[in-house]
Amino acid sequence: MGLFDIFKKKKQEEPVEAEAPQSAQPEDATAKTDSSANQEPEASVAADETVTVNQAVVVQGTDGAEEAVADEEDSLTLPEDNTDGNQVAEKNQTNEQSIDETERYAESEVVESNETVVDDEVKHTEAAEDKTESATDDNEQAVYEKGLTQSRKGFASRFNKFLANFRSVDEEFFEDLEDTLIGADLGFDLAIQISDQVREEAKLENLKSKEDIRELIIRIMVESYEEQGKDEDQNMHFAPAGQPTVVLFVGVNGVGKTTTVGKMAQRYKDQGKKIMLAAADTFRAGAVKQLQEWGERAQVPVVTGPEKADPSSVVYQAVERAKAEQVDMLFVDTAGRLQNNVNLMQELAKMNRVVKKVLPDAPQEVLLVLDATTGQNALQQAKLFKDSSEVTGLVLTKMDGTAKGGIVFAIRDQLHLPVKWIGFGEKASDLRVFSAEDFVYGLFKDLVKS
Repeated sequence: MGLFDIFKKKKQEEPVEAEAPQSAQPEDATAKTDSSANQEPEASVAADETVTVNQAVVVQGTDGAEEAVADEEDSLTLPEDNTDGNQVAEKNQTNEQSIDETERYAESEVVESNETVVDDEVKHTEAAEDKTESATDDNEQAVYEKGLTQSRKGFASRFNKFLANFRSVDEEFFEDLEDTLIGADLGFDLAIQISDQVREEAKLENLKSKEDIRELIIRIMVESYEEQGKDEDQNMHFAPAGQPTVVLFVGVNGVGKTTTVGKMAQRYKDQGKKIMLAAADTFRAGAVKQLQEWGERAQVPVVTGPEKADPSSVVYQAVERAKAEQVDMLFVDTAGRLQNNVNLMQELAKMNRVVKKVLPDAPQEVLLVLDATTGQNALQQAKLFKDSSEVTGLVLTKMDGTAKGGIVFAIRDQLHLPVKWIGFGEKASDLRVFSAEDFVYGLFKDLVKS
């Protein structure tokens, strides 16, 4: 059964809301009518009318560990790699402008956290969450429906506005369709592709009615999304028994990277895993303390280094400890930008080599965290990190906000990177394993009749 067929089946299984019974008219209704005959009539509302509105253990870097990193200095520097230095420099130069633009974007969107801001953020999060809440207790479909409320309303409003002007399937119709899809964050190429498919099938099936056209557009979007994701691997990968699974979290500042690390730590801790965190975002003010707060709440150790320490040295210490202490999973919070004039992608590559030096088969996952509300900017970030890092999957955050939803389609169309996790709010339980079925239903349920 295809994804659209599953969607339609869920629509058919939706409970039918019973109509509100009309109130019986009182016996003296005539008298009341007569007595008010000379009064101004008031607007009446039908009885059935409804209004829908719509014990953190902070492990400081020891002198011995720093010496160990120093001893391995050659392996921790970029030139050590067998790659020709000129080629590396040339590749970095081609990415430099895009990196700077991405970092400047992050700087313009994110005010550097100080201790007060971090404290406020943690208090806000703590107030919103009972840390013992399990991420698997809620019905997944209900979670997606609630989390995608704003995106669904925005998508439905955009399409309904487009279809309100529907007269016939002519050239003007397809131009408006393309504009609507682009405005929903699907991107130019995918919008043209879907419009062309709608053109062909509408002509082939001789569709005339607004409802038929509406369902055709949604069906083509869903089927195209499903087809492009056939070879994607959405599963999380783990190290063999007895070795720690290492997960690197990458992305620009302000996308919710550190918060995502904390949420995932809580999730796997609740599953009985032995978790350790590494605070390798050593340059952003408050990043280390923020991760320590998450560690306290999840009662997992956090490996840190001195202020503004080399991020790779923190990673080295964390991997060594995770291996020695037989940790199940090590989550590494990396920098979103750097303040030491080192290219971000160089530093991420360096961290990757440090991990492999201790654990040759790691990292098992490199998860790119994206803020879904930034739309096409998130897509550009994904392209940049994919070209420069060994990204294995995506985490989309803030989907409960003003995200238009179409970014999920654009990412799969242009990058073929699997979305593995999706975030709907502040609570740890709001981070969910991505489900294409529940996402499609949660986004389109108001647009297609059963």
